[in-house]
Amino acid sequence: MAEILYFHHALGLTPGQRDFAEALRVAGHTVHTPDLYGGRVFDTLDAGVAYGRSLGFEALVDDGVAAAEGLPAELVYVGYSLGVLPAQRLAQTRPGAKGALFLESFVPPSEFGGWPAGVPAQVHGMDEDPIFAGEGDLDAARAFVEATPEAELFLYPGKVHLFADPGLPTYDAAAAKLLTERVLAFADRLG
Repeated sequence: MAEILYFHHALGLTPGQRDFAEALRVAGHTVHTPDLYGGRVFDTLDAGVAYGRSLGFEALVDDGVAAAEGLPAELVYVGYSLGVLPAQRLAQTRPGAKGALFLESFVPPSEFGGWPAGVPAQVHGMDEDPIFAGEGDLDAARAFVEATPEAELFLYPGKVHLFADPGLPTYDAAAAKLLTERVLAFADRLG
């Protein structure tokens, strides 16, 4: 099975984020869940993003990179929204990545120097999410998939951000179920 390094979204390592990681563990994968917020969780995206901003996004990415120290090189990196930043940097810059999953966020690979050849990836997001679709992540993901044979893009109908966290009011059970099935199938292939 795969060994996964999973980075939480801007609300912190919420119970919903822990549940998602546990679903991967139950499927037989080893999952590491560093807490980039040191135990703090937030009720609103605005509050979580403000806290992340106060820590410094570059510092959060550096903390995420540091979380990989001591772990095997052959990891699958998973990032959820804000967590995509450290996951994507590691997938692109740490040799040995087995794959990467980017949930509800994506940055152009040029931000971290280009995508490594042969590393499979998936990007997941809602087609009308004002953050994912409205702030350029979807356009960047489409360009990435077009240029990268090992990459896939999965869009879900809807207009919310953080749709796969069951503890949030933005939760969409049908979309989250399909996302989870696809994530598990991807991890199983790489395991």
